Amino acid sequence: MKRKLLAMVCAVSMIASLGAATVYASDDVKATGDEKIALITMDSIDQHWITLNEGAQEEAKELGVTVDFMSPNTKDDAQQIECVNNAVAGGYDAIMVAANGPDAISSALQEAKDQGIKIVYVDSPANVEAEATFSTDNKAAGTTAGEEMKKALEDAGITSGKIGIINVNAATDSCVNREEGFRAAFDGTDFEIMETQYGEGDAAKSQSIAENYITQGVVGIFGCNEGSTTGAGNAIKAAGNADIIGVGFDKSDAILNLIDDGYLLCTMAQNPDVMGSEGVKAAVKAINGEELGGEVTDTGVSVITKDSDK
Repeated sequence: MKRKLLAMVCAVSMIASLGAATVYASDDVKATGDEKIALITMDSIDQHWITLNEGAQEEAKELGVTVDFMSPNTKDDAQQIECVNNAVAGGYDAIMVAANGPDAISSALQEAKDQGIKIVYVDSPANVEAEATFSTDNKAAGTTAGEEMKKALEDAGITSGKIGIINVNAATDSCVNREEGFRAAFDGTDFEIMETQYGEGDAAKSQSIAENYITQGVVGIFGCNEGSTTGAGNAIKAAGNADIIGVGFDKSDAILNLIDDGYLLCTMAQNPDVMGSEGVKAAVKAINGEELGGEVTDTGVSVITKDSDK
């Protein structure tokens, strides 16, 4: 029963193949039109993943290939593994995946690879060699987030104090690197980076964590992903204390509104649409025999503030 339920969760949307004729993308990627690619992200709810899927679908339409978005509805290892198993059973040629954690999904991905399915990582990798990876340089972006917070605090005359971090979990590669980079920005300062708390990327849970940080007198809060950032901003808003510096990751309508209203200083906006489109190109190349060498491509990040052109 559980297996059937998970399978239903994973089958989210389908895009039909546009035919068997060879087509070409702008950079001359060749496709037969028969290629089937499964896109499995951490969940199907965060705007980050929706935008990544939109980029993938645009490229799929350009190439005339099939990309099926079959992600779980929440960040859950068992559901993500089930999605991989469904892709294998469904005869897909490639799997584009943003791993919820580097280890939990690895056995399922290795089994898929052993059956000749090409693996391409988008956003966050697992511990299985892939054809290519398209992601943010998360450690560098985390350091940028830390520098933005540190500058804002110093501009306010604050050179010491407690800072809280809300992360998704202790395993997700991308978010772990963001936290590491953020902490590095405060090396050698008088600020105290508190023990990280985990909200599983859920905005409500993250808000509760942030509210607890606020009661402990923090001067800043860092959110490591969309839900964490939204929760932090909502907690600062609820406390009515815009003096607390909130910095986060990802771009959503909720986050942009919190920035515009002054409850978040800024967010590190990734380019998930680029991850999606480049991931499809790489998957098609790999399916058709091109060796990609496991190259990792940095898809970039921008700092969005109240004054940014959004």
